[in-house]
Amino acid sequence: MLPIPLSHSLSIAAMMLALPGALAQLPTSDAPPPAKGWRAEVVSEGLSHPWSMAWLPDGRLLVSTKEGKLHLLKGKRFEPVALEGMPPVFTNGQGGLLDIAIHPGDKKNPRIYMTMATGTDEANRTTLVQGVFDGKRVHAIKTLFRVQPDKSGGQHFGSRLLWHKDGTLLMSVGDGGNPPQKIGGMLARDQAQNLGSHQGAILRLTDAGKAAPGNPLAARPGALPEIWSYGHRNIQGMALDAGGRVWATEHGPRGGDELNLVEAGQNYGWPLQSYGRDYRTGEPVGQPVVPGMTQPKIAWVPSPGASGLTQYSGSQFPQWRGSLFSGGLATTDVRRIVLDKEGNVVSQERLEIGKRVRDVRQGPDGHLYVITDEDNGQLLRIVAQ
Repeated sequence: MLPIPLSHSLSIAAMMLALPGALAQLPTSDAPPPAKGWRAEVVSEGLSHPWSMAWLPDGRLLVSTKEGKLHLLKGKRFEPVALEGMPPVFTNGQGGLLDIAIHPGDKKNPRIYMTMATGTDEANRTTLVQGVFDGKRVHAIKTLFRVQPDKSGGQHFGSRLLWHKDGTLLMSVGDGGNPPQKIGGMLARDQAQNLGSHQGAILRLTDAGKAAPGNPLAARPGALPEIWSYGHRNIQGMALDAGGRVWATEHGPRGGDELNLVEAGQNYGWPLQSYGRDYRTGEPVGQPVVPGMTQPKIAWVPSPGASGLTQYSGSQFPQWRGSLFSGGLATTDVRRIVLDKEGNVVSQERLEIGKRVRDVRQGPDGHLYVITDEDNGQLLRIVAQ
């Protein structure tokens, strides 16, 4: 049977949902067709496994690297930025210095927020720290938040940061690892359904790292007050769209990477609801559709290894405005995702980069920027051709 185009298959899914008592499975998506009219140019290179990037209020760019260093772009070269008071970074496996975000209310001496793995191989966790950038260094670094409970090993830390439209800070946390990895006597992945754990959740915090007022599950007995949404496996991209909606991309095992429209208090199903398969057995993990759990907007099978995520609003590519752009580690590309006003996926196309894409952001000049995850990591600018 010929595959149904994504735009048509989503319409079929919508019709199925309209049927009384019906539960519709989302049609999975494979590699989309190539995008046209663009090329990538190298801005700078030479960083070892860069992970995230953020622009300062003065327009300069900061880039974090997994090994625990921060760099400032000057012209075509990256220069190291001193991190004074930084706790030791746990760099085993997927651990390291991860996301970076600038406080949106600061114009001078901005507060810098960073997520990182801390601890040892036996006891580690995702940690949020904050420091102040004085133009040359980040100083007065302090720990604002530590994920609970501790885990072992080097898998699934998350972790992306996103300033919400209400001024709170969203922080994604991975589920802790693949089987046979355990936390507290249960499989680590089952923590994503445990509201007494931060693992496998998006947290909503104040800028001081406390549970934000009005979090949806704070009054539920046994639930940690920081949790904003749960049932996530390992979110690697988060973005706010022009309407203030929160989007996230997350990794699924052996297929089943997802794009989710994330809303407060919702359960996104992992590991009870999934389009992926267990790494060891090859068997499906959970079911594609579970009543009461929120379906993704895209389930990618096979997995692109979804990474950084942004919505484009610039002037360099008017035809791309409003589209989401998601990086691909495994597929070495960037996926352009076209949405309608209701947040449904209309179509996709891909920008072939040819290197593992770790992050995608829009710069203040209206261009898309990409960083590649390799020993000699590159910063690329997407320009019209």
